[in-house]
Formats: sequence, C-alpha cells, structure tokens
Amino acid sequence: MAAGALLPLGVYRRMARDTNASGIPIQPCYDAVAGTAHPLGAPGAFPFARGIRTDMYRGRLWTMRQYAGFATAAESNARYRYLLERGTTGLSVAFDLPTQLGYDSDAAIARGEVGKVGVAIDTIEDMETLLHAIPLERVTISMTINAPASILLALLLAVARRRGIAFEHLGGTIQNDVLKEYAARGTYIFPPGPSMRLVTDVMRYCTTHVPQWNTISISGYHIREAGSTALEEIAFTLSNGKAYLAAARAAGLDLDAIAPRLSFFWNAHNDFFEEIAKFRAARYLWAQITRDEFGCRDPRSWMLRFHTQTGGSTLTAQEPDNNVVRVTLQALAAVLGGTQSLHTNGKDEALALPTAENAKLALHTQQIIGYESGVADVVDPMAGSYYVESLTNALIDGARALIAEVDALGGSVAAIESGWMQARIADSAYAAAQAIERGEAVVVGVNRFAEADGEGTAIPLQRVDAASEREQVERLQRFRAGRDPARASAALEAIRAAATGSDNLMPHFIDGVDAGATLGEICDVLRGVFGVYRAKEVVA
Repeated sequence: MAAGALLPLGVYRRMARDTNASGIPIQPCYDAVAGTAHPLGAPGAFPFARGIRTDMYRGRLWTMRQYAGFATAAESNARYRYLLERGTTGLSVAFDLPTQLGYDSDAAIARGEVGKVGVAIDTIEDMETLLHAIPLERVTISMTINAPASILLALLLAVARRRGIAFEHLGGTIQNDVLKEYAARGTYIFPPGPSMRLVTDVMRYCTTHVPQWNTISISGYHIREAGSTALEEIAFTLSNGKAYLAAARAAGLDLDAIAPRLSFFWNAHNDFFEEIAKFRAARYLWAQITRDEFGCRDPRSWMLRFHTQTGGSTLTAQEPDNNVVRVTLQALAAVLGGTQSLHTNGKDEALALPTAENAKLALHTQQIIGYESGVADVVDPMAGSYYVESLTNALIDGARALIAEVDALGGSVAAIESGWMQARIADSAYAAAQAIERGEAVVVGVNRFAEADGEGTAIPLQRVDAASEREQVERLQRFRAGRDPARASAALEAIRAAATGSDNLMPHFIDGVDAGATLGEICDVLRGVFGVYRAKEVVA
C-alpha cells in the first residue's frame, strides 16, 4: 500500500484464536459463577450485563474512535486523515468553546478562545472543509456537541446533501446530551424545556430520515470528570437516560423506534476492576429500565451500547510518560467491560491538545490491546471472577437505590434544577481531592514517588497559533460578504417562526445553514425565542 494511502475503512474484521501461544484451547465464552444475587444471563441475551453480542470481539473489534479537533477546519481535517491512514476506524470531532456555546468566531465573547480546545465551525463552508475527502458513507462520525447539537448535525447533513449522499447511508453519533451540561459541564445555552424540545426534534427527524444515526450519546463521562464516583456515574447517567425516554414519550414518539438509537458515553477511570463491573452493571440496569419501566418490546431497545474514553482527569502534568500506563489500564478495563467504541487519551493531554505523535501512540495502545493481547478472543473474559461478579452486584444495588432517590425528587430535570445532583457530584469531587491531598489516594509522580527536580515533565506540546483565530475570523467575514443576504435572512426568519411554533426545527436548520446562516446567527434567533438559562447557585 502506498505511503499515505487510507487503510480500509469501517469496522475491521478479525480471526479469533482457538488456542493461545502455548497451545491451550480457548473457549469462546466462559460461564459466570452461579448463584449471584442478580443473574447476569448469557452474552447477547437479556439483561446484557455480559455484553450486547454473543460473539463480542471475536469477529469484530470495537470502533477505534480517536477524539480530535483544534484550530481551523483545515488543520483538523489533516489530523483526521492522519489518523485514518494509521488505522482509526471512526472519527470523533472536538469543537472549540465558542462553537459549543453557539457563538460565531468573531463574537466579542469568543476572543482568545477560537480553536483552542477544539475546531471552530461557524458555517457550512467550515463543515465542508472539516469533512474534505472523508467518505461519509463509509466512516462513522461522532460529534461531541450538546446545546447547539441539532445545528451541527444540520451542517453535516447539508454537506452530505450537497455531495449527493443519501441520509440513510450516514452513520454516526451526536452527543446532544444537554442534561449533563446543566449537572456537570456548563456548556448549556437554553433552559431545559426548549433544550429537551431540540433533543426530541433530532430524535423524530433522524428516525425517519437518518435511521443509522445515534441521536444522543448520554454521557456519564463528564459527570465522572466533574468528580462523581463510579456509582454516581451509573445512577445519574441512567437517570438522564430515563428523562430523555420520558421526553420522547411525551412528544408522542414510539420508544421502540427511539431507544435503539440511543447510545451512552462512559469514563474509564483508574480502579480497574470497579470499571469493568461498572459497565456490566450499567447494561443490566438499562435493560430493566427500558423493558420494565418504559415497556419497550424490541430487544434492541434494551441494549446499552456505549463509547468509552479514558479518564482525562486522571492524567498528570507531572511526569506525563506515566499517563501512557494509566491510559493502557483504563482502555483495557473498557475492553474487558465490553465497550463498542473507544478513545484513548494522549499522554500530554493534561498539558495541551495531543500532538500527532502522541495521538498515534494512543491509537497504537488500542491496536495492541485488540490485536496482540488476546483479550478479544473471549467473550466477557472476566466472568467467573468472584471479585468482579461481587462488584457488579454491589453496583447494581447501589445505583438502583440512587436512581430511586432521583425519581423521588421528580427525575433528573428536577434534581438538576434544584441543584441536588450538582451538590452530590461536588461533594464526591471534594472528598476525592482531599484524599489526594492527605496522601490516602496515591498519584504516582505527584504525591508519591515524584522526581524532586521535575525531571520528565518537559515534552513537546501542540500549540494553537494565534494566527489561526485571525484566519478563522477573516474567513467567516468573507463568507458573510459572499452569501446571498436575502436568502440567509429569509432562512433565519423561517427558523424564528418554527421555534415560536411547534414545527420540527431540523429541516429549517438544514435549509438555513445551506442558505448561508451561521451557527451564531441561528443560536441568536433561538436565544431570542427560548431565552438563556441561568444556573442556580449550589449551596453545600
């Protein structure tokens, strides 16, 4: 294969081994210990605690989906193509802070933040550049965006339409999980009511027009990054999932048409065995929630499919080489727990966005686990471990009790609006920080075994040039000057009218961005109709 050529895209096929290197036979699946408090069933069968497929990775590995995005669309596109050439099997787009908050790059509030923590996307021209030479019908795209998620999806769909790609051939995920923004992360725009309308508009539209698209990725990752325990990560994330199902049902949607396209996004943290058990417990609970509480009858509705990212908050600026070991253990826990998709962090991400070399090393970490370690040869290889089975059962019981507390408060929206959920997360974060300060929780190279002279800290870092912001602003202004102003204004008025009424907003967003309306202009229209959310102060 010529240097620089893309590797075969999509999901990689593999041949599972029947014996190990010593010639010992390998069974496809080993049975769990009998008599546990919560019978976990078989892989591929309700309640799916042991995996959503009977063969798991023996025939198909997880999607290796590296999260990337910085500076301009052109620079990010170059990084995506670099990763695809080296074996990434799915793309995951990181957006900069102004984009996440629905501002154009030339807004006063965006100054100094353009392109810093992700890519700046203002216009359909930016999205076309971002996706240049990426075969959308073959590569799945995940977009980590929430408050303006429907508009970013509209930009992608408008690009596909311009290319003549049928929407039913598109596969991917949009995070679209605004509840966790209120609870843990903070990049919300609108109040919960209108935000939930935007979520259900995406669900309704994609069910009919983009059937392979995952319309929401319900995120425990950011709840954990904010400081929650593993138990709280399960309970609060599944409670949010219940809120989205309830909103879909209230909007008159068929839950068996919606639930199979919901996915989840979990953190892989440092407690190796607890993380494995966490994934198993979450699948068990979601299967029961969808079937028994919401009455879903399609088995696909009961399956908790999820992406995992290794724990960014566990990475240290001190002695960053140690982060390679942390990421490897976390990635292994995600695989042993049955993830469908995985991102491995670069060793330098406590200091900056990852360099190309560190992104490649993070990808190779996944590839070594998948192709060299042998863990993918067996379905649910941790089954039968007394410790893992005990942890799984304990997490099921604990999360179920905590979900009941959320229900008693009126559900996730009420628990968030009152500040209760945020306070619980803050308490856990404080306790974890205190344990590190006291030395009770060891962080190698930080509070134990640290180099006195700081040796090993200085490494080359990815820097976003200030010129990138100037170029993005100039590009945006040229775009505005070159568009048909009457067409763009008419499109924005159509969006305003739809937002004021009850029309599904997705067709208006797609037509609007195609007509030249920018992300910030559309969000400004929605701010005028929906208002802006102001969080209540959380009092401990």
